Amino acid sequence: MSKIRPGASSQNAAQALPDLAERAPFRRAIVFPAGRDRTGRSRYVQLTFRQLNEECDRYAHGLYLYGIRQGDRVLLMVRPGIAFIAVAFALVKIGAVPVLIDPGMGRKAFLQCVAETEPVAFVGIPLAHVLRKLFPKPFRTVQHCVTVGRRWFWGGAALDELHTDRRDPFPIAPTKPEDPAAVAFTSGSTGVPKGVVFTHGGFQAQIRTLYDELGYGEGEVDLPGLYIFALFNPSLGATTIIPDMDPTQSAQANPAYLVESIQTHGVTTSFGSPTIWKRVANYCLEHDIHLPSLRRIVMAGAPVPPSLIEQCMQIMDGGDVYTPFGATEALPVTMISGREILDETAEETERGRGVCVGRPTAGTTICIIPITEDAIAEWDDSLVLPAGQVGEIAVKGPVVTRAYLNRPAQTAEAKIAQGKEIWHRMGDLGYLDERGRLWFCGRKKHRVETAEGLLLPVQCEAIYNHHPDAFRTAVVGVGPLGQQRPVLVVEPRAGKMPRTRAARQAFADEMLALGAAHEITRGIRDVLYHPDFPVDVRHNAKIQREKLAVWAAGKLK
Repeated sequence: MSKIRPGASSQNAAQALPDLAERAPFRRAIVFPAGRDRTGRSRYVQLTFRQLNEECDRYAHGLYLYGIRQGDRVLLMVRPGIAFIAVAFALVKIGAVPVLIDPGMGRKAFLQCVAETEPVAFVGIPLAHVLRKLFPKPFRTVQHCVTVGRRWFWGGAALDELHTDRRDPFPIAPTKPEDPAAVAFTSGSTGVPKGVVFTHGGFQAQIRTLYDELGYGEGEVDLPGLYIFALFNPSLGATTIIPDMDPTQSAQANPAYLVESIQTHGVTTSFGSPTIWKRVANYCLEHDIHLPSLRRIVMAGAPVPPSLIEQCMQIMDGGDVYTPFGATEALPVTMISGREILDETAEETERGRGVCVGRPTAGTTICIIPITEDAIAEWDDSLVLPAGQVGEIAVKGPVVTRAYLNRPAQTAEAKIAQGKEIWHRMGDLGYLDERGRLWFCGRKKHRVETAEGLLLPVQCEAIYNHHPDAFRTAVVGVGPLGQQRPVLVVEPRAGKMPRTRAARQAFADEMLALGAAHEITRGIRDVLYHPDFPVDVRHNAKIQREKLAVWAAGKLK
């Protein structure tokens, strides 16, 4: 497998695709599931890099003739597949700015995101256009409408009509590194969703970081559990295998289908949330299945327990697990391998020290600053806390985005200027150890401040998660900061929910005994049981502790 460093011959992030189409024209670019045969095996459609590049050019010619121009923000609501990737790259070739909003965030939040984006054009499936007609106000800036599929009672063009027969390459728009390349919204798991502006230079910095930190080489075969990551693969020279799953219901993904994809296509690398890989690992161990083609599994979106890393290592033959840390606004900013976690940090995590997420990626600087809700306009080195002290994680570097779209107040809260450079406040709490490794302790908004001191959920929950009947736990605070009452909420494993008062008390006594063995959890006295924790839509893994806190407050009245 070749190790050609990724990168494009121009500043435009889309240039990598025609470069690769010329260098490796017949390599598979994208493979998409297309139903199943009578035996239950998956059918596929696929395009080579030359074919995908030609598809992008045809769409780019058509979209340009329809009126879409460089700098236009284009709301893209297309189901994962070939059209999604082809249209996204076509827009970037034009110099337009694709806008990606997770529809699973709920209608109200989604429409608010649309309004803030002020899109000039809208490319979407029929159901999305129905939403546009029912709620026209957020879409008032849209001048060009494109329907992916059948156009019903609205105007505009159909995407099929814009798929021209032209064979000549589309002239890629000249862009500068600081020009916007795309807008992607945060999940809004701990607040309002915000539009993150990615630049062409920032996108290429992310590509270089993934290559340098994970050793991606041309010819990799990737199964992306989060579909947006498929957009990186043409720049990395990797083949994309679209998984047979509902991206909004990853917790219900069929592990047999994912294993089939890995085995059929020789998948070498895969990104997914801990929720997905827990299902796949359990399935493989139950059926004595190994996945020898896998060189790396990348997990993010929520803290990854060492036990899951160990399970995944068992089903690979010599591969490794990586758990990078980052956010939509800055990704990735650290990296660590599963081998280092199991050999050096797992025991500390299980004792309540936090989750080690590794060292800063190349070009990234990480500092810990005091916990505050106030905006910080200018960086000062006096903000930096010493090693071992918990505070808010702040990062700067080439993968750090500079602003939120049309949200100056949130930009001021999250960004700190240092000359021409920008620090991003991650909204996460943690500390650096003596070796420069970052330890994650939870979201700032999830911290519990009692009269006795600060409790950090991720540290505390690792202690309680040892109980064999606990599927997962959450530590939340009830009441005002500084006087909060800490509460342990337990989601029991299937069939283990205690039904009687005596059973609930016995379960609680066992959980409290675990906590009593550690100083950080001795002050927790209340235990509640919840049948199904609320989690984020994107990863199906981030516990929405703020919702559990409201629920717990109602239970303790």
